[in-house]
Amino acid sequence: MAFRLRTAQGKLKIEHSILDDLRPVLERLVAREDIRSIIPGVIRQVRDAKGSVVKIRVTVPTQNGWKAIGLCNGARQELFISTVMTQPELEAALGAAIAAEE
Repeated sequence: MAFRLRTAQGKLKIEHSILDDLRPVLERLVAREDIRSIIPGVIRQVRDAKGSVVKIRVTVPTQNGWKAIGLCNGARQELFISTVMTQPELEAALGAAIAAEE
């Protein structure tokens, strides 16, 4: 188990800080085999992300996956997800990772 956790940690690139309630969702997501890596981007304060309820919206395709926006704790954070999944597959995986928290 420790090896798998270490592997998952390596797939979550931490170049910026990560929103507190978003981190456990991302850690569950990188444990999947079909996610190559997740790179969290900049955090900006917003009014439409009140509370600790995590929402992640897939926005645009990138060269090696998808860009998404994570909303929680009164802020938004860009997420760059490297995967071969289609947008519907990724949205389903994100929904499952968020639901696992509840």
